[in-house]
Amino acid sequence: MPGAGHSDPCDAERPSRESDSNHATLREAADGYAPRSPEQTLLHRVVREQIETFLAHTRWRDQPAPRFVEEEFRAYLRCGVLAHGFLRVHCDDCRLDRLIPFSCKRRGFCPSCGGRRMADTAAHLVDCVFPEVPVRQWVLTLPYPLHDSRLTSAVLRAFLRALFAELRRRARHRWSIPRGQCGAVTFIQRFGSALNANLHFHTLVLDGIYARSELGTARFLPLPQPTRHEVARVLAGAARRIARVLESRAADEDALARDEPLLSTLASASLRTRIATGRHAGERWRRLGDRVEPEDSDADPEASRRVAQHGGMSLHADVAVPARDRRRLERLCHYVGRPPLASDRLEERPDGGLALRLKTPWRDGTTHILMEPHELLERLVPLIPPPRAHQVRYHGVLAPCASARDRVVPGPRPTPGLAMGGPEAKEASAEATPASVGTRTGSPETPWRTDPAAPADPGPSVSADRPGDLEPSANDPPAPGNPRAPDRRDRPPDRPVGRPRPRRLGWAELLQRVFAVDALRCPRCGARMRVLASIEDAEVARKILECLDLPARAPPLSPAPSASPRHEAESSGEEPAWVFDQTPLGADGIA
Repeated sequence: MPGAGHSDPCDAERPSRESDSNHATLREAADGYAPRSPEQTLLHRVVREQIETFLAHTRWRDQPAPRFVEEEFRAYLRCGVLAHGFLRVHCDDCRLDRLIPFSCKRRGFCPSCGGRRMADTAAHLVDCVFPEVPVRQWVLTLPYPLHDSRLTSAVLRAFLRALFAELRRRARHRWSIPRGQCGAVTFIQRFGSALNANLHFHTLVLDGIYARSELGTARFLPLPQPTRHEVARVLAGAARRIARVLESRAADEDALARDEPLLSTLASASLRTRIATGRHAGERWRRLGDRVEPEDSDADPEASRRVAQHGGMSLHADVAVPARDRRRLERLCHYVGRPPLASDRLEERPDGGLALRLKTPWRDGTTHILMEPHELLERLVPLIPPPRAHQVRYHGVLAPCASARDRVVPGPRPTPGLAMGGPEAKEASAEATPASVGTRTGSPETPWRTDPAAPADPGPSVSADRPGDLEPSANDPPAPGNPRAPDRRDRPPDRPVGRPRPRRLGWAELLQRVFAVDALRCPRCGARMRVLASIEDAEVARKILECLDLPARAPPLSPAPSASPRHEAESSGEEPAWVFDQTPLGADGIA
């Protein structure tokens, strides 16, 4: 049991009790590192003041919030608060302790956990997934009828098939390669810079194809930059495939409004930039800035050579990263994997309202979006991804079960000591096996098969023209010898047996990589600190925090009102403002 084994938690947490200076050092920040205090941020205060009222209003209107939405808000209120548990980090040299609070690890709007996931995913993709070849970003923006989470996988699959088919067509024209293998990683984003619902795909595609040569090697063949006509052809092909998906599900087009009326109402209002609830329901979002007349649509600065629009959708393919530019690739992964909200963008106005600062001013001069505190929650709800819906997906040769993946992607990252040049580097180098060293995988030309007895044909290529080629399906026939597993093709003869899984970076390693801050370095003596205990029991945590003169209780939540808005409206003779116009949008996003 966490915290067990100590007779007195105060003594366990304060080993040098005779020194009062240790108390101050426990609370002061290390050089370059300061533990965060989320309960002191404006976002945390607004959520804990409005969450109970918001949930009560949804129940009174017979539109209760989904369970995963309520859990997302409550988990965020526990994130980073010491009263809900922490790690005890200890320095053996000077007996200094530090308390590290637990995080919520949610995928919605938490700035801290979203930033950590962004850095972790970017590091994983650069170190363990993307080979050293050119990478191009393709951004597909979708209209409102395609914002249903139950259509996301089918729409993304249709887009990838059109994109891979175009890459193979260009490869046949340039390199005379009949069938090449493509690879991509997609980030699914549901938000815009103004916290508006804006479903779009950021797909990082290998800017070329892998082809198998006569010598049995997987050689990467780069492709030139796509023209605007080729981008438009990809979008047209995706639109045709998406139309067939919508035709097959036309009978269930109002499923979201029927099953989740609250999500449908808030998503529709967010997409139209309208206020959904309160006395200003139905009005446009209030803006702040030096408003100017919008530029003419013919002079759109986004209308570059590699941007196409069709049927309310737009496709952008103007950003590319050259081969071996790993730092730029990691910055691009940070951008596409960023969280929807940063705490410093939210500001409080003198009248008690909120102002959300835009990352970049809009073309009409808008710099801030104004809102009431309760409106912030209604704008965060549509941005929370539903459970069991992956937000990062792998396709083609980069898919987890692709037959040639192990010969294309880089190997697992080295141990922390080897990566940082520590004392473990010599041991790791001496104990390395031939399967883990040698020719670097992920280079433009890597061995496809090294076993001389292996057949020359590596198996069928990944194709974008047949269902199931982009992503393995659970409906595929079971593999030989494993009746419960889908078909994953036989293991290649030269594939290393027992190859370790790519190791994810820890909390301290991520801080070291992103901010060049060593969070486990003792601020007093400079020695290396270690995790000593995990305190999860609330009573044990409270006693420890009280001994250290730290806040032992989480900030309280503001209670919900005792009377429903309908009762208050009937007593005042007014009509309650909750109904919002949900007229379906057309294909171009206009009602």
